[in-house]
Amino acid sequence: MNLVVVESPAKAKTINKYLGPDFTVLASYGHVRDLPSKDGSVLPDDDFAMSWEIDAKASKRLSEIAEVAKRSDRVILATDPDREGEAISWHVLEILTKKKVLKDTHVERVTFNAITRSAVLEAMANPRQIDMELVEAYLARRALDYLVGFTLSPVLWRKLPGARSAGRVQSVALRIVVDREMEIEKFKAQEYWSVEADMAADSPPFTTRLVKHAGKRVQRLDITSEAMATAARDAINAGTFTIASVEKKPVRRAPAPPFMTSTLQQEASRKLGFTAQRTMQAAQKLYEGVDDQGGLITYMRTDGLSVSPEGIAQAREVIGDRFGPAYVPEQPRYYKTKAKNAQEAHEAIRPTNMTRAPETLRLEGDLQKLYELIWKRTIASQMESARLDRTTVEIEEPTGQTGLRATGQVVAFDGFMAVYEEGRDDKPRDGGDDEDETTRLPALKEGAVARVEAVRTEQHFTEPPPRYSEATLVKKLEELGIGRPSTYASILTTLRDREYVRMDKNRFIPEDNGRLVTAFLEQFFGRWVEYDFTAALENQLDEVSAGELDWKVVLRQFWQQLKPATEAVTARQGVIDELDTAIGPFLFPDKGDGTDPRLCPLCKSGRLHLKASFKMRSSFIGCSNYPECRYTRGFGAASEAEDGGDRDLGVDPVTGAPVALKIGRFGPYVETTPPGEEKPKRSSLPKGWSAATLTLDQALRLLALPREVGIHPEDGKPITAGLGRYGPFVLHAGTYANVADIDEVFEIGLNRAVVLLAEKRAGKFAGRGAAAAPLKDLGAHPETGEPIHVMAGRFGPYVKSGKINATLPKGTAPEDLTLEQALPLLAARALAAPAKGKKAPVAKKAAVKKPAAAKATAAKKAPAKKAAAKKPAVAKAKA
Repeated sequence: MNLVVVESPAKAKTINKYLGPDFTVLASYGHVRDLPSKDGSVLPDDDFAMSWEIDAKASKRLSEIAEVAKRSDRVILATDPDREGEAISWHVLEILTKKKVLKDTHVERVTFNAITRSAVLEAMANPRQIDMELVEAYLARRALDYLVGFTLSPVLWRKLPGARSAGRVQSVALRIVVDREMEIEKFKAQEYWSVEADMAADSPPFTTRLVKHAGKRVQRLDITSEAMATAARDAINAGTFTIASVEKKPVRRAPAPPFMTSTLQQEASRKLGFTAQRTMQAAQKLYEGVDDQGGLITYMRTDGLSVSPEGIAQAREVIGDRFGPAYVPEQPRYYKTKAKNAQEAHEAIRPTNMTRAPETLRLEGDLQKLYELIWKRTIASQMESARLDRTTVEIEEPTGQTGLRATGQVVAFDGFMAVYEEGRDDKPRDGGDDEDETTRLPALKEGAVARVEAVRTEQHFTEPPPRYSEATLVKKLEELGIGRPSTYASILTTLRDREYVRMDKNRFIPEDNGRLVTAFLEQFFGRWVEYDFTAALENQLDEVSAGELDWKVVLRQFWQQLKPATEAVTARQGVIDELDTAIGPFLFPDKGDGTDPRLCPLCKSGRLHLKASFKMRSSFIGCSNYPECRYTRGFGAASEAEDGGDRDLGVDPVTGAPVALKIGRFGPYVETTPPGEEKPKRSSLPKGWSAATLTLDQALRLLALPREVGIHPEDGKPITAGLGRYGPFVLHAGTYANVADIDEVFEIGLNRAVVLLAEKRAGKFAGRGAAAAPLKDLGAHPETGEPIHVMAGRFGPYVKSGKINATLPKGTAPEDLTLEQALPLLAARALAAPAKGKKAPVAKKAAVKKPAAAKATAAKKAPAKKAAAKKPAVAKAKA
């Protein structure tokens, strides 16, 4: 018998179909052991000895694997074809060896890039031994991460209250996010003007832009004032123009290569809105196999771009059949990764069978979307280039003082664009020239007179660099050589889980603790958050996996530098004061008006300093006059004190009362006192709202809360929406339901509020026998007269009438369901109900009798049970 060990049950199920009855396939469920989360799991003084601990959940599975291995002639370790997969196989082998179940058993290692019958059978026919160089690279990486985490993190906890942890790669990724935020805060917008003219030359009008004024070339940012723009406009209106040149240039655009891990995460973020973690979860399922469809894509953790000859041949065949021979290039396209040390699986991420188009598969949700993305990208990568005709028209006046230009582009042959175009990240914000790729120009002749139809001038301001999205942050990490394909998703997830960042419109914004941790590490452990140092260490780990460097040499060099640095900081006193001085310009930026940026805006006499509260486990900005003055705020140039404290926002147009922003003991709030009222009305600013940019309109919306949403259709009681201690909410009859974000509080309608409240009640009273409020009342059943309600259930919304419950079809909105739609659902459910209910009385009757007999038997045996209970007591007394 042969035992095959893989990571997941889904993978085991798929592979089991391809192997005969002589094979048993069992899953380890991922890593079976890890370093315990306590000090001493890695011992630098004992040549980096590592103590491993078997996961509690894995113990039972390992016992099952060991039991089958004892009876097997061969144990085949078939985990994933990368560093992590090699490590899992090594762990399983180590455990089986310690259990002494491999006396006469032959152990082999196999890998396959795709879970298909041919790939699996070929791998089984070509086994190898465990690659210890890959295992050693894993051990080095794991030891480094442990040493950083369990050496730096305690220093953070002792010196910087509120800090969660530090990580070898995580902290560097956080620094990238924080550095971008500081760039944004330091950015000063530059004014510039655009000048465009609509012109005609015995043709329909076409748009041109100014490229020459007063005899000088004009770049996008050169016109910096309205006066300059007006002068340029007057010069265009006064000039007589002719078409100086018409240049048509054919352009070829090649397709993007197939996906590797990083580009898949980037494109899924751009086009599907998936996080890196969500992308990898869906890709894992596609790789392991869905139902009886087998593995649908090749291995998804890779930095390789090559495609097997078989895959290329299939792609070219599909292209010819679906699009025609013109779309098939003469020669296949071959791609090569730019990474210096590609240590992951070799092939790109592609469908295992290119002829399986997305519409032919039984997939749903994320799996369908991601498979379609991968299929299109792979097909497009083997298609003919797109051919474009780009036209540039130069228009000048005889004196040469003023010049205009028109550009346009026409697709002559779409090629790969018929299937797929790569998404774009943020456009450059420096005012650079972007050719319009969709504008078509009319037929124009050189030397023709061009008359001015209209001239437009428009004011613009340069914009700061955009915050990182998941796509752009992964791209940045890849460019810097930080992290590897298998680590990107976990890095981004860790930043969110540690609450060092928050997401706003799918962009990373550093939280106060994230900014302070970064400042702390840059000040006291600068070497370990340097981009070049981290990238160089990644290269060393790649050299270990290539067999070019001893893994313990890497650990020794790293530890010899880290240990004295941590000891020095641990012994240092006044770390918070040093940080206050070092990052003072960031915490208290110069306002440009000569005033002291550290002056407390509340008491007007104290000075602001960085403070730490070990009791509250947080760091903050506070006043030197504490406890007399209790002013506090967070960090950042755009913080609550940036505007200098209290300020008037304007006048309420309804009441005529002034509205003010104030900084209080618990943070910023808005206040107004309507005429005739003694007590002012106040509202705190919700999370994410900046006091520095608060407007009168925002303040009035806050002061209008709570607002009445409407009357609940069931009991006629009002539903209100407001902002409370735990965030935005809707309230009805004592039940609070959270609202997703503050903006929804101002706009939420009655239907949505009823649904949220019903879901809250269903969750709150589930399993307690309490009746949940219906989402919607559809009226009485025309046959039974019983009411029909739409309800919120544990497994989704359903329609209820009497004792009949019918699940709503997928995609049906509960609030949109009508009586006419509900009746067929109830009727179909009623037909199915008797078949299940028929046997119920019999089962119930038997069930009643059995316990009665058992009860009598138990009564007879009771004395023996009692005696048995006494035995230990007697034995105890004798002892």
